[in-house]
Amino acid sequence: MGLGMAVGAGLFLGVGAGIRAAGPAILVAYIVAGAIVVAVMRMLGEMAATHPSPGSFATYGRLAFGNWAGFLLGWLYWFLLIMVGGAEITGAAAIMSQWFGVPQWLPALITVLFFTAINLAQVKGFGEFEYWFAMIKIVVIVGFLIIGTALFLGLLPGTNFVGFDNIAESGFAPNGIAGIAAGLLAVAFAFGGIEVVTIAAAESKDPAAAVKKAVSSIIWRIGLFYIGSVVIIILLLPYSRIDDAQSAADSPFTQVLALANIPGAVGFMEAVIVLALLSAFNAQIYGTSRMAYQQALDGDAPAWLRRTNDQGVPINSVLVSVFFAFLSVGLQWWNPPGLLTFLMTAVGGCLIVIWVMISLSYMRLRDRLSGDDITRAPSWLAPVTLVALVGIVALMLFDASARNQILAVLALSAVLVGISALTRRA
Repeated sequence: MGLGMAVGAGLFLGVGAGIRAAGPAILVAYIVAGAIVVAVMRMLGEMAATHPSPGSFATYGRLAFGNWAGFLLGWLYWFLLIMVGGAEITGAAAIMSQWFGVPQWLPALITVLFFTAINLAQVKGFGEFEYWFAMIKIVVIVGFLIIGTALFLGLLPGTNFVGFDNIAESGFAPNGIAGIAAGLLAVAFAFGGIEVVTIAAAESKDPAAAVKKAVSSIIWRIGLFYIGSVVIIILLLPYSRIDDAQSAADSPFTQVLALANIPGAVGFMEAVIVLALLSAFNAQIYGTSRMAYQQALDGDAPAWLRRTNDQGVPINSVLVSVFFAFLSVGLQWWNPPGLLTFLMTAVGGCLIVIWVMISLSYMRLRDRLSGDDITRAPSWLAPVTLVALVGIVALMLFDASARNQILAVLALSAVLVGISALTRRA
């Protein structure tokens, strides 16, 4: 599930923006961002193994710092997934409406209703559904890596050994340190969504073992799928041809497949992008419903959100999350002046707040964690991760295009902390 959330349209469409900013040196940015995510997940996994909870880091924030932290983290993450989910279902519906020649609202409505049914069913069925969604994306990326490697080596008909000519032409870092910094901002949030594995772990048969296995696998999967794909792209495509993609036709993945003379490459990538968007939306409905359910259990949401059906699914929390997700879809189309821009800008900074609070919570709770399945993270991990996150915040404050993300999420966080003071704690 975590891999399904992280491997989305951001990889297939957004990878070009980072390469355009940093050139081949985008590898440095991906390695740094990947290391931060691995560190955050290592700390979060250790807390989840000791204390599995659908509230995940919101629960640990509450344990470490009190009600305000749990309220802030729970509803901040809920807001993040709702807004991103609305954007993703809008993007998927736009492509599907072109396929079938129907109004965009129709595929959006059908898919939202379909995923509502999936999320109201027994959680095992949801897990199986999301497993196959993620598996298809993984197969696509592995196939891309194999085809890209064959192109690089000149093993396909009509191709020659590429070598490092494209990198030599642009230079490793054509825009210098500033370009790498800009690239880091472009990819820093690419791995967002992996946190959902610790939310889902609470409903697994063996939460401690499930979290340990999932977190340990993240390291090599990030290296293989993200960094491997970027290596193939920068080796095979000239720097001048890589840019932010607005459609499947512009995606660097499509351009690489075109080099292999694969027929229907654009249509294939459109299908993969739609699948990636729908998969992430499905997991986001799951994550938001469980987060709202746990907030209700902790007294930070209406008590009726605690209701579950015979299979243990929090049906009211699912329905509320679906309602707001569909409301978010409407916002994408309505686009009221200033409101949508502010909300989507705030989303960009939410993960930074969440990662910082995970690190701080771990530092506060570390000595209280115990269990047979725990592999204790080194004591320096949290402080070093915090320094790296502060460095990203500093880069964002000095970048005019990213500065508003910090300002918007600070405003949103202040509102949530203020509301938390009004909630009654049991």
